[in-house]
Amino acid sequence: MTAGGGGAVLIENCAVATMDDRAGAEYASGHVLLIGGRIAAVGAGPCDPALVPEGAERVDGTGCLATPGLVNTHHHLYQWLTRGLAADATLFEWLTASYPVWAGIDADDVRSAALGGLSHLALGGCTTTTDHHYVVPADAGDVFAAEIEAAATVGLRFHPCRGSMDLGRSAGGLPPDSVVEGIDAILAGTAEVIDRHHDPAPDSMCRIAVAPCSPFSVTGDLLRASAELARERGVRLHTHLAETDDEEVFCRERFGSTPMEYMESVGWTGADVWFAHTVHLDDPAIAAMAAGGMAAAHCPVSNGRLGAGIARVPDMLAAGVAVGLGVDGAASNESGVLWEEMHQALLLARATRGPRAMDVRTALRMATVEGARALGRQEEIGRLAPGYLADVALWRLDTPAHAGIDDPVAALVLGSRPPMAGVWVHGRRVVADGRVLTVDTDAVARDVVAARRRLLAKAG
Repeated sequence: MTAGGGGAVLIENCAVATMDDRAGAEYASGHVLLIGGRIAAVGAGPCDPALVPEGAERVDGTGCLATPGLVNTHHHLYQWLTRGLAADATLFEWLTASYPVWAGIDADDVRSAALGGLSHLALGGCTTTTDHHYVVPADAGDVFAAEIEAAATVGLRFHPCRGSMDLGRSAGGLPPDSVVEGIDAILAGTAEVIDRHHDPAPDSMCRIAVAPCSPFSVTGDLLRASAELARERGVRLHTHLAETDDEEVFCRERFGSTPMEYMESVGWTGADVWFAHTVHLDDPAIAAMAAGGMAAAHCPVSNGRLGAGIARVPDMLAAGVAVGLGVDGAASNESGVLWEEMHQALLLARATRGPRAMDVRTALRMATVEGARALGRQEEIGRLAPGYLADVALWRLDTPAHAGIDDPVAALVLGSRPPMAGVWVHGRRVVADGRVLTVDTDAVARDVVAARRRLLAKAG
């Protein structure tokens, strides 16, 4: 699914943080010109009039900061319907409480949840998001088509990950047997999703990844076969890894190895792999990620909500690992706003390592450039540079909460969450003045409440 670009748009009179270290990176007052779904020009001061097409929409960005649209590298959109459950639980307790509810989801539920979660991401400056959907009940309908349709409706660039589980509780796994699939059905279903929905084009709005859930919910056979399938089809690989101490214990008892050593043994190494969380990594694991080119999705808010720990992000970055940000599932991060991950990633790094452990531009880089690297799209998104896709976030910093902060990037990352003046995806405006233009968010919220009630009633 490749989207046509919108008409020409000139965003002017705003501060600009391009995140492009190959040219001038920031401008106190500058412009961004969008034409045909791509960035045509970016720079200081007014745009050269000769570059601006007749009839171009002009957006006055006075008092605002333009950045690349944020990139969300890990999510579980279906969980938008189960926020607030098991509010004081560990990860394994939370999963045990949640699985019986999730077992009842269907395609309509997934569509409602995705519309809610995606529209909320847009309001927080996110233009590209993944989704790791691994609960696929036999009678649920086409849950993947449902969320892909929702992403197209909201207008976000989408990387859905066809998740799976084949290691049920009776075989020593964590999930109940009612929510696992057979390996043959998983591989066939994954291949079908790739064939129907994956678009490898440079301006793609939808790319599929292969994503068995986690070492404690899938078999080694599935991990190996999934890696083979992904590489045959030229798509990326994603899973949870080293999220909690419990997973470390599970892997050592069951496989005689650390989580990272186990993933290496089943072929999950290479630049086509990104792992979610990576909280509990030792030095050899970080070195293995750097050497193998694997990336990480850092989810500080969810990790804090579940008490999972604090990932060694400064060490991973120092080793050269691409570390993007993720909101994780909405049931373990009830806010679901990527700006908060950027803010919290900075604070947690400094709380554990001191004030120089991470600067504000590194935090913004994780939310943009590093996220694009994690998804293999570093030449397409994550920067404001000519030729890059026209995915832009325009943050309003002339509010009373931000007045007096001279550095706009510091105001964005350290200050309170700014309102969105605008969000463009592929040149199409999705958010204007704090309002989603593509869906009625009040109607979406009502539908989410109704779907949640039905799902909880079904679970008893």
